[in-house]
Amino acid sequence: MDTIAERTRALLGQIARLEARHGRAPGSVALVGISKTHGPERVREAHRAGLAQFGESYVQEALPKIEALADLPLTWHFVGRIQGNKTAAIAASFAWVHGIDRLRIAQRLDEQRPAHLPPLDCCIEVNLCGEASKGGAAPHELAALARAIAALPRLRLRGLMTLPAPSDGIDAQRLPFARLARCLAELQRDIPGLDTLSMGMSDDMEAAIAEGATLVRIGTALFGPRGT
Repeated sequence: MDTIAERTRALLGQIARLEARHGRAPGSVALVGISKTHGPERVREAHRAGLAQFGESYVQEALPKIEALADLPLTWHFVGRIQGNKTAAIAASFAWVHGIDRLRIAQRLDEQRPAHLPPLDCCIEVNLCGEASKGGAAPHELAALARAIAALPRLRLRGLMTLPAPSDGIDAQRLPFARLARCLAELQRDIPGLDTLSMGMSDDMEAAIAEGATLVRIGTALFGPRGT
């Protein structure tokens, strides 16, 4: 079985090749290793192989892991659903939040971001499929929500994130990512500083990169199945 270090180097190389294949600038796509359910030593192994950005979904699991790895220069992304009673811990412990989908959550993060830390980088999660069971703001809500978040002093709105429904084949996979890219382009006309498309995971990374992803969130292809 490949080691985590070998998988990390392979993924970084694959991303570089996909950037070239799809006309992206070298280094324009960053890898975020989704380390939820995996222990600190596995994160250390990935870091030794060149990875510095990691994502977590569960606050209670993430906090001791972040503390255990405080000796490393890591950037932590919160990529899970945001519960109102967890916003203080998220605001204090993470550099990025990917799943904001309503203004009240953004306001809580803004109010609770410690003064000694830089503004919290964040993305609005967009629900492109319209399924009520999934999180995310509807596309028609984006303009007003983005303007309101951009005005919060302790947050820095960077862009958009989505989790599309699974589909087979790169052509089908590209469709929701292309739509998210169009949503970002529309927002960029009015809001300066938007530069991030957080989209693409282990099974649809190439489609996301082809459509402009700047952050890809990879778990299984890097760490293996959850908790292994």
